[in-house]
Amino acid sequence: MEHSPVTTNPLIIMLINMTVVFIVLVALIYLIKLIHFLDPTKEKPKPEQVEVDEPLVAVKSTSAPPPEPVVEEGINPEVIAAISAAIAAYGFSGQVKAVHILNHEGTPWRASAKFNTLQRK
Repeated sequence: MEHSPVTTNPLIIMLINMTVVFIVLVALIYLIKLIHFLDPTKEKPKPEQVEVDEPLVAVKSTSAPPPEPVVEEGINPEVIAAISAAIAAYGFSGQVKAVHILNHEGTPWRASAKFNTLQRK
C-alpha cells in the first residue's frame, strides 16, 4: 500500500501549520497564566501604610542671615546657575552653599572620551 499526501496544495498546508502554531501559543499563554495564579513564591500583598509627609529639608530659623555661597575660582557663574537650577528642579528648596569640582582630571566621562578618541585612530 502506497502512502500519498492528503493534499499538495501549499495554501492548505500553510493554514494547517499556522493553526497548529497559534493553538500551541494560546495553550502556552494559558499555562503561564495558570502558573502565575498558582505561584506559591508570590509575596502576599501588604496592607498599605499611610506615610506622613515630612519635609525633606530641615527648616532653619530666620534669625541669622544666610551665608554667602562659596565659589571656587575657575567655575563660570553660568555653570553655578545651571547646577542651582537642576537642584531646584529636583525639589531641593534650600540654598546651595558651595559647589566644588571633585576629581576633575580623573572622571569616568573623561576616561571614556580618551578611550574612544584613541580607539578611532
